[in-house]
Formats: sequence, structure tokens, C-alpha cells
Amino acid sequence: MMTRPLRLGVVGLGAIAPYYLAAAERLPGWEPAAVCDARAEPLERFEGPAARYRDHRTLLAEARPDALVVAVPNHAHLAVCQDALAAGVPVCVEKPLALTAVEGRLLTDLALRHDVPLVTAFHRRYNSAVVTLAREVAGRDIRAVRVRYLERIEEHLGGEDWYLDPALCGGGCVADNGPNALDLVRLLLGEVIVSGCEIQRDATGLDRQAVIRLDGLDSPGATATVHLDWSYPGELKDIEVELADGEVLYADMLAGHSGFKTSLWHEYEAILAEFAAVVGGTAAAGPGGHGGLAALQLVEAAYACATATTGAVR
Repeated sequence: MMTRPLRLGVVGLGAIAPYYLAAAERLPGWEPAAVCDARAEPLERFEGPAARYRDHRTLLAEARPDALVVAVPNHAHLAVCQDALAAGVPVCVEKPLALTAVEGRLLTDLALRHDVPLVTAFHRRYNSAVVTLAREVAGRDIRAVRVRYLERIEEHLGGEDWYLDPALCGGGCVADNGPNALDLVRLLLGEVIVSGCEIQRDATGLDRQAVIRLDGLDSPGATATVHLDWSYPGELKDIEVELADGEVLYADMLAGHSGFKTSLWHEYEAILAEFAAVVGGTAAAGPGGHGGLAALQLVEAAYACATATTGAVR
């Protein structure tokens, strides 16, 4: 068991990297050792003693981190994660795990083959309100779950326009916000199956609104509805749970966090605290970490269901 801080590498200095880096600096189990971005500008703006690299393969070879955070655009997850896992470096990758379920399976198989931890960073399951809700419903019969994940995506880009390119993002709101929302459903209900989906796309083909309906497999008779919106005026992210006895419980993921995106600070700190335990060998991570592959499969099922139901995605 390691007693020294774990040396962390962070690949991708976009909108999410500051949350990881701040958490690594606060937590005694981590030392930010190296950062990487293919673009010169983010590296020039980076402040800190960590070594800087333009190529993740050079970072892996020279910095030799104990673990790697992958926060690059969605389409680049596969290549970066493959190289890290093949080098025996544990990976915490931003959701989605990869661009497609086929790519996700390649990564989970690679992690198993090399016996290297692979964790998907579903940060909302670490939200304090979600943690409280999950504790309150544990062991109780759930009738229905509703998750709402609503925002105006243009306000959340942080200069990362790739979110608006389906080829780089994997789609739109279903591909990018869907995994977080679907993971919350799985947190509460266990395994689920998509039973219906309606999607609305803009003139560019980007899906901006969606309603995904799910049925429980581990919780027979339970249902869930996920509402996604990238054109919402503001931000709303919450969960409502109806129990079999009629009681309704609620979690507002933004409550108590008055500033823009301020809820993310404690969520990413909790992610890295758990990741340190996984890397250090005091906690276990299943293939894909908290269902990274399962979330990808549900995303693909939602897209397929919408196409099969309507004949054309609306």
C-alpha cells in the first residue's frame, strides 16, 4: 500500500480540468504531477509546478504517473485511455466512457486484460443531495424515478465548441448529459432497460431535447423518466423518487451551491478521493467503474428506440 501521494496526470485542460486539479491539490492522497493538452494556449495559461506536455504518450513515458485523468473531447477518449491502460496506468475518464458502446467494450476488456482500474467519472452520483437521497431510499421499494438534467449548453461550453459537433460529442444532449442522468437512474434502480424515447434535434442535426423512459430489471415494476434539455433558460438538475408506499423524495443537485457550476467542486473532490482508494488498492472498481459501459449501451438504446418508434428522429 502506498504511503506517498499518488502522482496524477491530467490529459485535457478544458472546462472540467480545473475541478480535478483543485481536488488533487486539496486531497493529501494526490500530487498533480503532469498535465497535457494538444493545444499550446491551455498549456501556456496553466499555472502550477506540474510538468507540461503536448502529447499524452510522452506524458506517460516521461512523467510516469501513478494514475491518469482523461478529460479530452469525447471522440478522443478511446485513444488516450487505450494508451494509458496498455501502459498499466489506472484511468479515471470523463463520461461518456467512449464514443460508442463498441469502443467502451474495447476499453473495459483492455482494463480487465491488464488488470488496471478504469473508472468513469459520473460526478453527479457524488453530489451531496444525491448521496443523501440514495441513503434514504436504500432497501425501500421504488415505484418511479424522474431525473431532470436541463441547461443551455452554450452557457456550459467553457470555450469547448466540440460539444456542438455530433461527430466529436457522439450526438448531443443524449450522448453527453445522458450518461450522467442514466447513471443516477441505475444508482437508484439498478439495471434498467430503455422502453421509449423522444428526441428533438435542431437544424444542424444536434439533439437538444429528449425524454427517455426506462423500466427496472433489478427493480421489477419500477419505471424511470429522464428529461434532457440543452435549450433550457437557466439550469435545473434534480431527482424525484416516488416510493411504493406513496412517499415522494426529492434531491436538488444545485441546492446550496449558489455560484455557476459550484456544485462540481465537491463532486470532483469525492471522485478523486474514491479514485485514490481504488488506485491504492483499498477499494475495488468494477469494469468501467460505476457502469461506464452500461451507460453507453443505454444511450445507444435511446437513440435506436427513438428512430424505431418514430421512423425519424424528431
